[in-house]
This record gives sequence, C-alpha cells and structure tokens, in this order.
Amino acid sequence: MSKNLIQSGYDVCGFDIDSSRLTNFERIGGISASNPKDVGNRTDIVMLSLMTSDIVKEVIWEGENPILDSDSVPTYIIDTTTGDMEKTIQIAEKCAENGIQYLDATISGSSSAIENRKGVFMVGGNREAYEETVPVFNAICNDHIYVGLSGMGSKSKLAVNLVMGLNRVALAEGLIFAEKIGLDPNITKKIFLETFAHSKIMDLKIDRMIQEDFLPGGMLKQHLKDVKLMLTYASKLDQELPISKVHEKILEMGIEAGDGELDNSSLIKEFRRNRLQVNVKQKN
Repeated sequence: MSKNLIQSGYDVCGFDIDSSRLTNFERIGGISASNPKDVGNRTDIVMLSLMTSDIVKEVIWEGENPILDSDSVPTYIIDTTTGDMEKTIQIAEKCAENGIQYLDATISGSSSAIENRKGVFMVGGNREAYEETVPVFNAICNDHIYVGLSGMGSKSKLAVNLVMGLNRVALAEGLIFAEKIGLDPNITKKIFLETFAHSKIMDLKIDRMIQEDFLPGGMLKQHLKDVKLMLTYASKLDQELPISKVHEKILEMGIEAGDGELDNSSLIKEFRRNRLQVNVKQKN
C-alpha cells in the first residue's frame, strides 16, 4: 500500500514496531516516524494495517504514544485491519468523540494483488468521508466499494474471506483427489481453470499448491483468526457454519504441524498428510 501511495505522488510517513520494515519503507521512499503519535502529528490521513482490533485500539488510544495523544489529531483514520465487527464500531465511536472520521476499509486480495492494484477495498463509515478519501483508495487499488456504516467493512471482509477460504479448501482437496486418481497436475490445472470448477482463488493459488511454493502472502495463522471470528459471530446469531468448522480444524492441524507462518495455500499439506476425519451423524 505504501509503495502504491508513494508511486502516486503522496508523501508517506509510517511507523512499524519492526525496524527492518521501516528500513524497507525508507528504501522505497517512505519517511519513518518514531511512534503512532508521531505519525498523527505529521499527517492528516492515517492508514492502519494491523493484526487485530485490540492492536488498533492500542495504536489509537490505549497504548504508548497513541494517535489520540498527537498535538493535532488527523481528520481521517482508514483502518484496513480485518477486525472484530463489534470492536470496529467501538473504535469508530471513540474516533468520532475526538473529531476523527474513521473508515473501516478492509481489502480483498493478496499482497501481490494489492501491489499490482488488483485488490478491492470494502469501505464502511460516513459516506461523505469515504468520498473525500477516494483519491487515496484510487492510489492503492483500482476498485473500491462503499458498503455502509461503520463496521460494514469488517463484516464484508469476513463474508468474503469465508467464501474465499472455502474455495481454497476445495481447491486443495480437489488437487489431491486428482493426483490420487492419476491425473497429471498440468492436465488438472487446465481442466480446473477452463471449466466451471474455476474460481478467482485458483488464479492466485493453484500454481502455489502444485509447485509447493508456500512463501507467505497471507499466512495460515492469519486466516485461522478470521475463521474463528466468523464462527464466533455465527454462534451469536444461532447460525451453523458446518463447512467452516471443518475448515477451522484443517487450519488448526496445519498450524500444529508447524505451517502457521506459511502461505495459506499450504493447507494442501494437511490433505496430503491425510489425517483429517469428519464424523457425520446420520438421522434415522
């Protein structure tokens, strides 16, 4: 995201707790800050890309040198974190109390897709604030969708990730099945991509799975976090997600086997290990 903003002519000031990431950030033309408060002092639009909503809260007001301690708080906070829906609304309310327009602007797309401006923003929050920041979204991705009030960006991302994750599972299972029945991997790839078996996720993951290229784009452990959020909210709504529960188990087993830091396409390794058993009770 920073690279695309810089290439689009923006001056980008950033902070990360990992100094090596700041070194890389400076290499591509970014300006390093010393903490979140420093970022808030130096820009009117702050973008966040963090692991959880709790970390977002730390960065904005709960942690050390937070954004709200800035001498002049930013007008906009654009949060791309795949977060907890209820906590996202709390964050939006806290920002509003301090005169900040908060947009939960989650992104669908891998790191490489976003680098090539092929990701899609799903933006929740005040519509006027969204329209005022459209040039920023345009600088990062070719597509963005306004999805409603605060929290809707997070909800949209979870819904998208549910379907996308299950497409990955289906692809992994299908590739192993095709291999076991004797299909050549190149033939399997061709028929999957050119028939109704095709999904967009195949364009990103089929070569990775076949070639066992698991350098991380989106990590296995990150997607498990998302699946657990899906299941938590489904439970609150008394909605069963049986396939997602199996997906959760596959991810957990992959992480237990040491694959948590690998790309989420590495879940195919769990199908190759052939350890998963699902018990289905038959009704009389």
